[in-house]
Amino acid sequence: MFTGVSDMLTSLIRRLFHYSPPPQKSDTHDDTLIPGFDSVYADTLIPPPPLRQQPPQAGISSIEDIGASIICREAVLDRQQRIVGYQFLLQKTAHAAVRVKNRRFFHLCAEVLIRDLAHTNIFPMLGQRSIFIEIPDSFLEDPCLTQLPAANTCYIISPVKDSGAPTQSELLARVRTLRNLGYRVGIPDPLANPACFHLLPEIDLVSIQSSQVDIDKGENLIRFLFKKTPKASVLVRNLSSIEDFNFCHEIGATLFQGAFIVSREHWQRADLGSNVAYLGMLLKKLRQDADTREIVTALKQDAAITLRLLRYINSAANGLRENVSSVEHAITLLGREPLQRWLMLLLCSTNRNQPRVATVLETAIVRARFMELVSRSRPVAEREAIFLTGLLSLIDVILKQPIEYALETLSVADEIRDAILHSRGVYATTLALARACESMDTGRIVSAAEACAIFPEQASTCYMDALSWTLTLQQDTSD
Repeated sequence: MFTGVSDMLTSLIRRLFHYSPPPQKSDTHDDTLIPGFDSVYADTLIPPPPLRQQPPQAGISSIEDIGASIICREAVLDRQQRIVGYQFLLQKTAHAAVRVKNRRFFHLCAEVLIRDLAHTNIFPMLGQRSIFIEIPDSFLEDPCLTQLPAANTCYIISPVKDSGAPTQSELLARVRTLRNLGYRVGIPDPLANPACFHLLPEIDLVSIQSSQVDIDKGENLIRFLFKKTPKASVLVRNLSSIEDFNFCHEIGATLFQGAFIVSREHWQRADLGSNVAYLGMLLKKLRQDADTREIVTALKQDAAITLRLLRYINSAANGLRENVSSVEHAITLLGREPLQRWLMLLLCSTNRNQPRVATVLETAIVRARFMELVSRSRPVAEREAIFLTGLLSLIDVILKQPIEYALETLSVADEIRDAILHSRGVYATTLALARACESMDTGRIVSAAEACAIFPEQASTCYMDALSWTLTLQQDTSD
């Protein structure tokens, strides 16, 4: 039944069992029967310094002047709705304190973003995926640009309208230099930004806003761009709905970005299929605290899932002295809460070959891991529930079913249901923070972080760690 499910779950179990904290750090956790299992929670989060309240200033002269920073991330999809990269944007919590956002300000923000990204560990896990970063037009010759790997990086020029802009010949020379180094270069809509028009024959990407692609002129704009630069990709940003995506897809756009990725549609309640129904039955038994023998009997109804469980437990828990050969032993070693997590991930993977589902599943796993990281101080059982809250917050998009029906079928705990459906209860603030970190809305992130009693930049760090963790799962799968 489950032979077609992605082996990302194997990688997840390996990560859960094999992860060990740096030797110089220590932590105390609840006892578990499998050595090393709970060390997945041993990630040490170093609180950043308190936010400095800066007085309003006419300008800035150094990186320290612009205050705390938040790295926001948004996925970029191709025409098949697969993730091909991420746009990263630096949001400054101190923006409001800077009265004049001059060229120097934008230079420093670009420098901070590139420096912070260079210090992350995401690049070895990106594979063929790209990162997209907007930089000021006069920043193209800054040496810090080469800190990021050329094979994965596309710099998008952002014109700054003041007297310090480079001349057309200077800008063209800088674009050619970057491309000769292996970097890709993009520009905003050249019709709205005439200073970039002369670059069309030299660039790799054109980034346009969805508001510029309306029914009247959208197709003509796309056709014009492909005529001027036939080898470049056209990225449409800020698409809010699947209908917006479908329209831009129809007129020929090649890359897509926006909230449409996790947007909800008016799905009708329908048969969830035998795979989902079977997993829902197992999850319900776990939720009802059924006897272990009853759960074992239910698991044995499907030979494929029994074999997968045994394979996972033996490959992940290689510290055991002998292989596990029975379902009873596997459940005892794994524990009920980790078994529930494993079954939920298996369920979410059943439809991953459908358009957009794999992308939404990645978003859900990043969200779940992020919520787990920011809840590190809570008990293990509570962190498991918080992880599931993040994972199941997109279950309707994954299963293409009404959210109430999907949660009812899986018999989730009331606390999880309340957080997802009603934004209330003990897990609601953490879920709100996860959603805020996906929004690129600085005010929303700061407010949600304050509600969770953490610094906004700490939330940003956790989100990047969650992305790295998820990308590692996918890299393990492809190895």
